[in-house]
Amino acid sequence: MTQKSLKERIEKIITDFLGLAGGMIKWLMISVIVGGIGGGMGTIFVYSVNTADAFFAANRWMIYVLPAGGLLIALMYNLAGIKTVKGVSRMMDQVRRDDDLSPVYIPIIFGSTILTHIGGGSAGREGAALQIGGSIGEGIGHLFQMDESDMSIMVLSGSAAMFSALFCAPLTATIFAMEVISVGVMYYGALLPCLASSLVAYAIARIAGLNGEPWGFLNMPDLDIIIILKVAVLGLICAVASVMIVMAFDHTGRFFRTHLQNRYLRLLAGGAIMIVLTLLFPSGDFNGSGMNVITQALHGSADWYDFLIKLVFTALCLGTGYKGGEIVPTFYIGAALGCTVGGLLGLDPGFAASIGIVATFCGAVNCPIASIILGIEFFGGGGIIYYATACAVSFLMSGYYSLYGSQKIMYSKTTAKFINKRAK
Repeated sequence: MTQKSLKERIEKIITDFLGLAGGMIKWLMISVIVGGIGGGMGTIFVYSVNTADAFFAANRWMIYVLPAGGLLIALMYNLAGIKTVKGVSRMMDQVRRDDDLSPVYIPIIFGSTILTHIGGGSAGREGAALQIGGSIGEGIGHLFQMDESDMSIMVLSGSAAMFSALFCAPLTATIFAMEVISVGVMYYGALLPCLASSLVAYAIARIAGLNGEPWGFLNMPDLDIIIILKVAVLGLICAVASVMIVMAFDHTGRFFRTHLQNRYLRLLAGGAIMIVLTLLFPSGDFNGSGMNVITQALHGSADWYDFLIKLVFTALCLGTGYKGGEIVPTFYIGAALGCTVGGLLGLDPGFAASIGIVATFCGAVNCPIASIILGIEFFGGGGIIYYATACAVSFLMSGYYSLYGSQKIMYSKTTAKFINKRAK
């Protein structure tokens, strides 16, 4: 090697290093902004939803106000000119630059979710949060005049920040944002921005008093082949449940959009149905997000029908146009199902409920890596083999169904074949 060629190589290494360092500094600075705003907004959102749920729990008569809340939701979306509401799928389209959601819609998404919860609607919170986070990221991207490829990373970073603040699970938020868009092809270029924004949002949430869910009390069984086999069976059952969830949500929404095309009438009908359901099941366990029932299931207590009733409540609530999210109801269904079926399989019901949460979430969103990490962040690393087993089975056996219609499955689940198809 000549002295000239060695000098050129060293100069190229230095140039490449400086370029990469510049890119790292750029993304770290922007991620602090995204994480700061997303963490602040996420914290406010969590407290607002929790307050709305608590208010409904103390004032059950608010269920009779839910139809009026539905009319307000319809009015807000109509005034904003939002004709089709695609939820998290819109965030995915933002990443692919197939859609745009202006930051001016953030208060609409926020307000409609609070109206749903304060009136006792059965919904989560993360769907709205991911949309808000994506809009925050996109708005900041426009502010810095970023190109389309960088704008996609901004959307992912904003979504990760909101998810992190909601669940105080920064690593799950990071991997979920990267994994959920195109199953089988992760957006590795978004790793640093998503992780940085998630950590900043997590720090803000903790400073504001959020500590995530108090689910670290589980005692994990020692590693045992018999328990692994039972967990695999539970993972298969959770895969079936995840398909049921997707089909119930999808077909209920299609039914009401087909037969009640007027948004006002659809939400009025949904509110009326929710009133009837609440009168039939007056415990309040099936209204709101149901986090208390999830905790009860993790303590080993759940009725066998809980997961079915929650599925009906949520499918009708979201299917008629009320807002919130699908993930926490999926946690609820998975926890109740796992607690019930786990006992029949000879597993500790509380431990089985945690498997149900992780495996049902995995089957519904097709994100096995994020789901395994979620199990670790929620329940500790002692059960990682069990969570991985349940997720592997659930991911495979749930097929190509997904809560998010815009999700793309890039590779076959049974063979190394490129398929690039939209989820069902």
